[in-house]
Amino acid sequence: MSELSIFADDKPDHELMHSTDGDEIAAELAAVGIRFERWQAGAQVKAGDSPEQVMAAYKDDIDQLIAEEGYQTVDVISLDAMDNPDVQAKVPEMRQKFLSEHRHSEDEVRFFVDGRGLFSLHVQGRVYEVLCEKGDLISVPANTPHWFDMGPNPRFVAIRFFNNPEGWVANYTGSTIAESFSRLESQ
Repeated sequence: MSELSIFADDKPDHELMHSTDGDEIAAELAAVGIRFERWQAGAQVKAGDSPEQVMAAYKDDIDQLIAEEGYQTVDVISLDAMDNPDVQAKVPEMRQKFLSEHRHSEDEVRFFVDGRGLFSLHVQGRVYEVLCEKGDLISVPANTPHWFDMGPNPRFVAIRFFNNPEGWVANYTGSTIAESFSRLESQ
């Protein structure tokens, strides 16, 4: 179940708001410029499937979003660390790459088609923790400070959309704020 928790950025132990209602999550995030929608994720794909399988299964959704927003590049991150020792060995390094607060010069758009991941968005003096699960589409506006946690045993599939042909390019802020907030295993 998707969840939203909001905190003052200087009080990580004091939750200001919590919701599991999709409409309420969307409204709270829209108020700070973040797109959140519940989409159908009914294709038979699972964490660990190849990017080609996932892209073929969701071709219509991908084409629709490209037509609406003009994205230039689409890729898939499909991880199942539980069933793949090679992936499990790389998890600490992969996880750390996303855990530090960073920004992108373009929107960061993810459509989760299996599993879950925790986006933390640092906006207007608050931290918005968004637990995204299967069927969630989230679009973090360009230059929004944020971090992402896949957890210690990642199992998720996310289709990623980019305006930048190079794909995912992070500009780290140097802030240590992410260290004070939740991690996926504590959810």
